[in-house]
Order: sequence, then C-alpha cells, then structure tokens
Amino acid sequence: MLSPEERIDELGFALPAPVTLPPNLHLPFTFVNVRGDKVFISGHPKQSMDGAIAGPFGKVGTDLNTEEAQLAARDIGLSVLANLKAEIGQLSRVAGWNRVFGMVNSAQGYDQQHLVINGFSDLIIDVFGPKVGRHSRSAIGVAGLPMNFAIEIEAELQLANN
Repeated sequence: MLSPEERIDELGFALPAPVTLPPNLHLPFTFVNVRGDKVFISGHPKQSMDGAIAGPFGKVGTDLNTEEAQLAARDIGLSVLANLKAEIGQLSRVAGWNRVFGMVNSAQGYDQQHLVINGFSDLIIDVFGPKVGRHSRSAIGVAGLPMNFAIEIEAELQLANN
C-alpha cells in the first residue's frame, strides 16, 4: 500500500512549501493545531509552490466558474496537506479525516458550493483512500471571506496512536 506522499506523486501532484505569510500580516493563530491525537486545520486558501498565499480571490459565480473553483479547492487540499505534513512529519500518521468545512465566497444566487468543495473532498479520498479519507462535510456560500478569498477550507482529523 502506498503512503499518502507516494499517492500524491502517483496522482501527478506536488505539495507546495509550508505557508509563508507576508511580513505585514499578523495572524494570532496557527494553520495546524495538534492537540493530542486530534488535529484542527484552520481555514486555508491556496498556496503557491513557494508557500505564499495565492488565493484565488473574488466571487465564485462571477470571478471564477464552478470548474475553476473546484480545481482551486483541490489545490487548497494540497496546501492543507503541505502544512499538515510540516506539523506532523508524515501524512501516514493520519488515522482519519473527521470533518471538512468549506466556505465559498459566492455571487448572489450561486448554489453550487457542494460541487466546488468536491475538489477538496475528492483529493483527500484519492490520497488517503476511502477508509482514512472518509469525512463528514459542510459546504456553504458566504457573502465574503478574509482578503477576498474565493474559497476557504478547514478540517478536523485524527492521528494514529503511536
């Protein structure tokens, strides 16, 4: 059985560097918070390969279409995995994804948030398999997100007892 890192490679993806914040941005929290065998993932945007925050920005339904937003949600998944790996060492330590919460900055009348966040959910299941990757999920539309992000995704997961 392949490790999550090997599966990411097999799928043709690469993890970006862990997040780097602009010098003028103060965030009084951590993107990945480990508490015993539980991990809480703060809301993530997409990161570029060097770890810089890369959006996407704007409203889904006007600035991005559903397909573009779904690909961005997948890329947010890669950002989450990069920051998670930096915090816990090996992604194979993940015993289960418990919950995913996706927020989509939505144009008025846009109602396809569930399809957007499928980009994230599909990646997690592809990387971890259906047993570990299976999770509960909510996908909601919001009138705005910090820094005008188009999508922000948070999660909770369980680590294996080592």
